[in-house]
Amino acid sequence: MNFDKIFNDQLDVLKKEGNYRVFANLERARGQFPKAYNISSERNEVTVWCSNDYLGMGQHPSVVSAMKDAADKYGTGAGGTRNISGTNYLHTLLEDDLAALHNKESALLFTSGYVSNLATLSTLGSRIPNAVILSDEANHASMIEGIRHSGAKKIIWKHNDAYDLDKKLASLPKSVVKIVAFESIYSMDGDISPIKDIVEVAEKYNALTYLDEVHAVGLYGATGAGIAEQEGLSDRITLIEGTLGKAFGVAGGYITGSVALCDFIRSFASGFIFTTALPPAVVAAARAAVFHLKGSNFERFAQRRQVNLLKKELTKAGIPFLNNSSHIIPVMIKDPIKCRQIADILMNEYGIYVQPINYPTVPKGTERLRFTPSPLHTDADVNHLVVALSELWSQCALAKSVA
Repeated sequence: MNFDKIFNDQLDVLKKEGNYRVFANLERARGQFPKAYNISSERNEVTVWCSNDYLGMGQHPSVVSAMKDAADKYGTGAGGTRNISGTNYLHTLLEDDLAALHNKESALLFTSGYVSNLATLSTLGSRIPNAVILSDEANHASMIEGIRHSGAKKIIWKHNDAYDLDKKLASLPKSVVKIVAFESIYSMDGDISPIKDIVEVAEKYNALTYLDEVHAVGLYGATGAGIAEQEGLSDRITLIEGTLGKAFGVAGGYITGSVALCDFIRSFASGFIFTTALPPAVVAAARAAVFHLKGSNFERFAQRRQVNLLKKELTKAGIPFLNNSSHIIPVMIKDPIKCRQIADILMNEYGIYVQPINYPTVPKGTERLRFTPSPLHTDADVNHLVVALSELWSQCALAKSVA
């Protein structure tokens, strides 16, 4: 059996369709974000426009120092799973910090936001008798995988449609346990869910609410706890899930909720039980980031200024993008080949790095470039980007929107 032929045949299909992924080989330099060096092309400097390190906290002096100091004090790895020698007191301190951030009784750390969603949803669905999970149709792959692995009955409701959710919940017997899973900000379109409407519908049917805030924590709310905090709804949501790998600039995922809920997941989730714990230095850096953003609005306000500036300039230039109330700016290409070509030209000729977003991350025909301005992008960076896009729009014969 020629296994390589099987692999290469399917890879060739991806390449032909324009959906084959090519990673940029970049070297980040401390203190220079969003600048980086393209190792693939004689180490040319590029400006990174698609990072999920939304506020540049991965470069913040207090975060870097916390990681270095912890590595000097504790060494590198955690030494095992949390159950077998891997729990450092820093883990419990960070869990206390995250519980307090979201105004919850307890929190539980995971190695990534993907793992926290997969492990938690799969455990809730499999361990709660007679459970039905109602999932927003645009939920992240990690949530979909968790629901699939749970083996529980799944019902998909229309994206951000509380009325459709109400109809789906009303169709279920009162005897079943209902779990409503959704996100606050959807990462590809940047739209914000109507959390209050969804929560009120869920409460009407006594449903458990599971809110993924990974693209909102650090960025929204008075202390960076996310959209739920911003809208004063945290106390009405059963479980809030988040990440330490985006706006907090480090790595890891977590859930927050009641003591019983977090202990339940800690005790039954294989994705927690059998995974090596986060290294103490990573945990220390995350604590520093959470602490800083809990008390500082400077980064959030500066980011919003640059987000608004880029949206304004794109509108003036007639570059079509999905307008929304968040920090995510999807510029629509709607063709996988052109999307890849434009990204390559931006990198090679303009020193602009943005990753093309193609199927299966987004539906076919909705291919895009996803821009995420940070507080460290300058006005000159914004101007350079818009000029480059305007030139390429004409060269590639793409339709402009009406400004």
